Amino acid sequence: MALLETLLLPPTLNALLTLVGGLLWRRHHLLGGLAVVLGLGGLLVLATPMASHTLRQDLEPPALQASEKLQGAEAIVILGGGRDYDAPEFGWGDAPSNASWRRLAYGAYLYRQTELPILVSGGRHHDEASAEASLMAAALKEVFEVPVRWYEGRSRTTAENARYSAEMLGEEGIRRVALVSQAWHLPRAKAAFERAGLEVVAAPTEFASAPPEGLAAWWPSSYHLHQSSHALHEWLGRAARRLKARLAR
Repeated sequence: MALLETLLLPPTLNALLTLVGGLLWRRHHLLGGLAVVLGLGGLLVLATPMASHTLRQDLEPPALQASEKLQGAEAIVILGGGRDYDAPEFGWGDAPSNASWRRLAYGAYLYRQTELPILVSGGRHHDEASAEASLMAAALKEVFEVPVRWYEGRSRTTAENARYSAEMLGEEGIRRVALVSQAWHLPRAKAAFERAGLEVVAAPTEFASAPPEGLAAWWPSSYHLHQSSHALHEWLGRAARRLKARLAR
């Protein structure tokens, strides 16, 4: 599945289209040229602020309103968003990635509003020495001065985040949680946690910024290509779930 995702998402898909176009060019100018245009042109379009914002906007749930007070949630669950290897500045070895830091910051903010207990969830994707959850817990304790009650360090996917977190929280009789992740990722994560038997209050962070006015909205950058890739990954995940549901009927 991971290999299929890589082949269907940029930049690998664009590189393959460009390569195929080059191979077809000698005998089939039209098909070869079209493949090259789709490969390179598509990559440039996806790297624009306009494309990035458009792809992410329809994925994102509304922001949590302060007046809602987490709607009766009994705990805060913060999902891991990756790690940076051998990060020297903190002295922990590995450190949370930028995506994880954004989630941790918002989770700490919600904790100070509610003092709800926190569960951090993230395992070892490549058999690392420490689980992602332990890095997140260290960041919450040492940087944000926020305690962590539960560490879920077995998961490798969002579905496993949900399953193992639900098991741990179920032992404590907790059924309703505030779930923290990037806004573009949260709908898929919320669905996974609900399938695992939990009631979920969506607590999204890092919303897509509106594109600038004028030509700047169409000026490509590596940052916006990265964000578009995240969004396409989520759209691909939605399509896969719908296909599985249809096949299961």
